[in-house]
Amino acid sequence: MTTELSITRFIAAPPETVWQVYVERGTEWFTPRPWTTPAVDFDLRPGGRANITMASPEGETHSYQGVFLEVVPNRKLVSTGAMTEGWVPQPGDMNFVRIDTFEPEGAGTRYTATARHWDEKAAASHREMGFEQGWAAAADQLAELAEAGQ
Repeated sequence: MTTELSITRFIAAPPETVWQVYVERGTEWFTPRPWTTPAVDFDLRPGGRANITMASPEGETHSYQGVFLEVVPNRKLVSTGAMTEGWVPQPGDMNFVRIDTFEPEGAGTRYTATARHWDEKAAASHREMGFEQGWAAAADQLAELAEAGQ
């Protein structure tokens, strides 16, 4: 067993386009349909906000407050919900480090989203919640928007 879960997609758009859609249009792709993402508040710098609000079709909302650990424009974002802006630790049983990479591949981008959990139990719980299906659906939605932006 591993503490890391990951999905990857080839997106037929350059990394700069995929990055732009990721950071500027998160309300359109971040949460797998039929859920929505009513709010995305990013401050793209180490220590900056990585806050997202997700909503179910029934109107239930889930807010994620996190912080960026690393920002390499057009190539990599690293964030965590283990703390918030200002490096304030926060409790949570679903805290992990999220790593999104945007690697050039031919005329497109190899997008990879990885969740690194503190332990195997947390990773197994995330997998059971539907990690692969949910994150894959969101990646497909990101690809749709980036490819349409060509």
